[in-house]
Amino acid sequence: MLICCRRPILGPMLLYLASDLLWATRVKALADDLKIPARPVRSLEMLDARLADSPVQAMVVDLESEVALDLISHLRNAKPGVRILCFAPHVKKDVMDAARQAGAHEVLPRGAFDSNMAQILQRLAAVQNQ
Repeated sequence: MLICCRRPILGPMLLYLASDLLWATRVKALADDLKIPARPVRSLEMLDARLADSPVQAMVVDLESEVALDLISHLRNAKPGVRILCFAPHVKKDVMDAARQAGAHEVLPRGAFDSNMAQILQRLAAVQNQ
């Protein structure tokens, strides 16, 4: 059990990497509204710390972040059962393909992620780690 904001948080954690404050705020606020425990990750060191102290269920990755592909590869090697969902502008097909090659389970255009974010977060929170 984790304690956050003086409330116990039970169950698996959703991690997220956002390239800017706008996306970080949107993901965190929606996760909070849905009562899904979510924490940010901005570096490999922060990812390792989250994996060490939290039962991580899934990770949402904004592919516009400079560390996105490194985090995907690192997470796939460290915890293969954690689901990885990525999003990027639809014109960045090369980055989207690189994310798939790095081990992302699902890669979406940013517009599809944005318009379906609530359902996506709920689905990721419902997936059981293997």
